[in-house]
Amino acid sequence: MNRSEKAEAIAELNQIFKDANLMVVTRQSGLTVQEVTDLRRKVRAAGASYKVAKNRLMLRALEGTAFKALGTHFTGPTAIAYSKDPVAAAKVIAAFAKDNEKLTIVGGALGEKTLDVAGVQALATLPSLDALRGKIIGLLQAPATKIAGVLAAPAGQVARVISAYGAKGDGARAA
Repeated sequence: MNRSEKAEAIAELNQIFKDANLMVVTRQSGLTVQEVTDLRRKVRAAGASYKVAKNRLMLRALEGTAFKALGTHFTGPTAIAYSKDPVAAAKVIAAFAKDNEKLTIVGGALGEKTLDVAGVQALATLPSLDALRGKIIGLLQAPATKIAGVLAAPAGQVARVISAYGAKGDGARAA
């Protein structure tokens, strides 16, 4: 890799770091091509990305970003998972690491907040942004549904009373 290619790679990584909200640093040793392909497929499906790059390039690309504090994690065979969604990358990496001991979580960052392994694991247990939005919409719709039910109940009761009187009246005429 010549200087211009390195400069391009650093600029690309720097832009990735500026756009991402979450970054998870992983250590991978002994993963097969099939396992890495499977991991990349799962990460992409969750709306995140997974990248392996040289540590020196990563360290240079971290300069001027919110993730600068993660520089100490880039030793040995490392890779990063990143996403704009605050939990997507953490969920996929934590699930994969649970099933495969060759991938370990080293740390991460959510914006400028640095996370240790436990922090990344805790983040992975949170519901996704879409699930949270669904819950909020459900909570907002619940009162309206209850109000509609309460308002409809008296009308239904009146209709049943009238129906009962009508049935009573028909029974009295038939006798």
